[in-house]
Amino acid sequence: MSPTAKTRRCTFIIENGLIVDGTGNTATEGDVAVDGERIVGVGDCSGFRADATFDAGGKVISPGFIDCHTHDDRAVFATPDMSMKASQGVTSVVAGNCGISLAPFETGNGLPPPFPLLGREENFTYPSVRAYREAFERKPPALNLALLTGHSSLRVNVMKADLERPAKEPELRDMQDRLRQAMRDGSIGLSTGLGYPPARNAPREEIIALASVLWEFDRPVYATHMRDEGDHVLEAVEETIDTGRRAGVQTVISHHKCSGPKNYGRSTETLAAIAAARAEQKLGLDVYPYTASSTSLLPEYVRKSEDVLITYSDPHPEMAGRRLEDVAAEWSCDPIEAAERLYPAGAIYFQMDEEDLKRILAAPGAMVGSDGLPGGTKPHPRLWGTFPRVLARYVREQRLLALEDAVHRMSGLTAQTFGLTDRGVIAPGAYADLVMFDPDTVTDTASFKDPEQPATGIEKVFVNGNIVWDGDHSSSARPGRFLTH
Repeated sequence: MSPTAKTRRCTFIIENGLIVDGTGNTATEGDVAVDGERIVGVGDCSGFRADATFDAGGKVISPGFIDCHTHDDRAVFATPDMSMKASQGVTSVVAGNCGISLAPFETGNGLPPPFPLLGREENFTYPSVRAYREAFERKPPALNLALLTGHSSLRVNVMKADLERPAKEPELRDMQDRLRQAMRDGSIGLSTGLGYPPARNAPREEIIALASVLWEFDRPVYATHMRDEGDHVLEAVEETIDTGRRAGVQTVISHHKCSGPKNYGRSTETLAAIAAARAEQKLGLDVYPYTASSTSLLPEYVRKSEDVLITYSDPHPEMAGRRLEDVAAEWSCDPIEAAERLYPAGAIYFQMDEEDLKRILAAPGAMVGSDGLPGGTKPHPRLWGTFPRVLARYVREQRLLALEDAVHRMSGLTAQTFGLTDRGVIAPGAYADLVMFDPDTVTDTASFKDPEQPATGIEKVFVNGNIVWDGDHSSSARPGRFLTH
């Protein structure tokens, strides 16, 4: 286009795209203009003169996906290109989930399960969120990150190794003060892992007392790995609803599922309870598009699973990728003893039903989160495949979700729920976190056998106006920001 007096210069324009703007609105054809780190034009961008142009060729331009449930606390330092997420179209991650956060954490008290999922004790070098944020900002990664404060991290800091009981009143006040400081330092909220050993003996009132502190801050979030996802899943949902209502804060049920064959189909009950509560309070949920979970290798989870794959083992690294049952047979012991001998270790547990998964994925308020676990030798494929899998399997193939609805659940809805300002949408003034993908070919290629494989069909990914994924490889750009309220 020839420059005129009315022409405005910009950094680049993505032309000829199908714009899916992250709001859930119907897709429209047009262009997206970016100047620096912000979007400056959407639709007809003929009034802009760009330093560079990219031809989308009719492919989708959408907001970058926001992975609302991650354990990427250390990964952003260990693998700053974050290719396992950028290759999926992810531009922002929410870390510090399931009650375990790399910060604030004071070492010297050991790492009860599932803390080893984040690394060894020598990796926990951030006694405050401020220290973590400063380290992040000194050497930013490719993607943006928001950090939740882990309840279990607070418990270990205050109660040391004496975790098999409720916190005493002075300990609870100490945890509240530490949470307040974490929020002042830039944390966006609190997470709990009530199904894990460090928090299992924390009563409801302890959680409410901590979550109530969040009310003092702007747009906080309480995200919970509930106390039970199996036989007592409905009671756990009801506890979560009660906690969020009494604390008066936005609440998110993490990786919602109904585990174990005798609980298959119970998502009809849990989703009915969630829907009723959503009419009265701020309540959301997230889900990953697989019927297998992954966490630490613990006997209690082995007992409830139909099959178990080992993702890593510190004492026996050669067992990664093996079935626990086969290892037990080789060692002439039962699977529980084998699990104990393999620990510290991680595992994949096959324990969910596809119909429940689809019902939860399509539920009002449901967002997409990978719950991926970086660092394992044979990680769950959700680490590399979650977002393309939704687009391929549940949009294109099964038509469970419309494209616009799926993108909304992976971007705009997540930004709104977690209070991430000017993220998750394509609109003038929003940050230029963008992904260009082919809706006809986008596919996850990561599998349980070969999990560390990038998706196909993700063509370009931009973070704050910088290309971080280009076709089939990461760029050298490291434009990630620490996101706070």
